[in-house]
Amino acid sequence: MLKNMEGFTIKKAAFETSVGLGGKYPSGGVQIAMVGKSNVGKSSLINSLCNNFKLARISSSPGKTRLINFFRVNDAFYLVDLPGYGFAKAPKVEQEKWGKLMEDYLASGLLTHIFLLIDIRHAPTAEDRQMFQWILYYGVPFTLIATKADKLARSKRQQAANTAAKLLGAPPYAIPYSSETAEGREEVCARIGGILSDGMPGI
Repeated sequence: MLKNMEGFTIKKAAFETSVGLGGKYPSGGVQIAMVGKSNVGKSSLINSLCNNFKLARISSSPGKTRLINFFRVNDAFYLVDLPGYGFAKAPKVEQEKWGKLMEDYLASGLLTHIFLLIDIRHAPTAEDRQMFQWILYYGVPFTLIATKADKLARSKRQQAANTAAKLLGAPPYAIPYSSETAEGREEVCARIGGILSDGMPGI
């Protein structure tokens, strides 16, 4: 169980670099990555957390982001926007490049924690389950976040999030999150604070 850091806030964030297959990842410090299927809301989540809706570019075309984007936050750690998966219209060669890029980064040893995003409205897809198995295989600590929470009635959100987590094969808890209303932001920020306190001696 991760510790929480009450009162943790993101004060500033800036794009640092994009890395493709064979590129050099930033090293040193905590790296917290967002991963999920295309258009599940990874970029929107980063923008919401950082309270800057121009920070991470949002595309309406699934699978358009094919690079790993690194954002430096509070001059202390990285939020990492990973390419989305499940883009059926992408050429097979592009999907293979995505797989190699993801495996390379997961195996790099640089990743501190993964936020796996799932759509609260739907059961996890086969690609979601495969991604979860990769996370387990590489031994990266994770947190599940159920996005688009505002699309469900408030009374149904936590149950739907927990059900999605259970169907994924994970412990039956996920944080309901809405980038539209910022519901869940405080809990996710507290989780980030806990990750930092574990990963940064002296904090």
